[in-house]
Amino acid sequence: MDGMATGMTRGRRIAAEAALLAAVGLFMGAIGPYATDDLPGGPRFLYWLICIIGGGVIGIAIDELVGRRLAPLWWRLLVVSILMTPGVTLLVDATGSWLGGYPLSFGHWLHNLGHVFVISLPVMTVRALAWRRPRREVETVTLVAPPLPEAEAAFRRRLSARRRTARLIAIEAHDHYLRVHTDEGVELLTMRFADAMAELAQAHGHRLHRSWWAAADAIEAIRWRRGGAGEARLAGGLTAPVSRAQAPALKAAGWF
Repeated sequence: MDGMATGMTRGRRIAAEAALLAAVGLFMGAIGPYATDDLPGGPRFLYWLICIIGGGVIGIAIDELVGRRLAPLWWRLLVVSILMTPGVTLLVDATGSWLGGYPLSFGHWLHNLGHVFVISLPVMTVRALAWRRPRREVETVTLVAPPLPEAEAAFRRRLSARRRTARLIAIEAHDHYLRVHTDEGVELLTMRFADAMAELAQAHGHRLHRSWWAAADAIEAIRWRRGGAGEARLAGGLTAPVSRAQAPALKAAGWF
């Protein structure tokens, strides 16, 4: 059943690709650019359908082989359009020779390269935009139990009386001291980040970066970037970097 469903999906995709290219071909046949309006209606439409659909097949094949490895999208479209142009130009010349009696020569092929590229780039762009899925930002919230008092007790004893019972939001390392973010403000501690992590090993929190730790209930959202890193939005309007090294643990905790 999975194979049948995959085959049906692939078949629908091929049909949609063909319909899109045919629509472009019919449009080009209607406007008759590059002196093709000299051809009678039937041959002119046939010429453009062959050129656009055949050229599209060449472009799609190159895109599947090469384009998927390229980013961003504009660079992918440019490279694919350049690579497909020589082959599509040969198809265009052969079709023109068949239907319109145009001469086949290297000079004519060379002359048409620019014209074919000018058409190939927008055709591949229309195709890419038609199939491009809108990028969605999904924010998830992980519900966690309140931290056990003893899990943070040793670390909290280092804070001033005002912040000792405050909500712990995040810890940020700066050289030889820490910035401890709480809902009662920020406090500086002379302490190594590694020692703080050891004291908070049993607390409900996550290491975000080599210099950031955040309480689990203080993480409001994580925005992931290409490459695996990201940025966390924390309570109190704070933002903190998320390193690629810490991404797997955070995603396992529900922050996709």
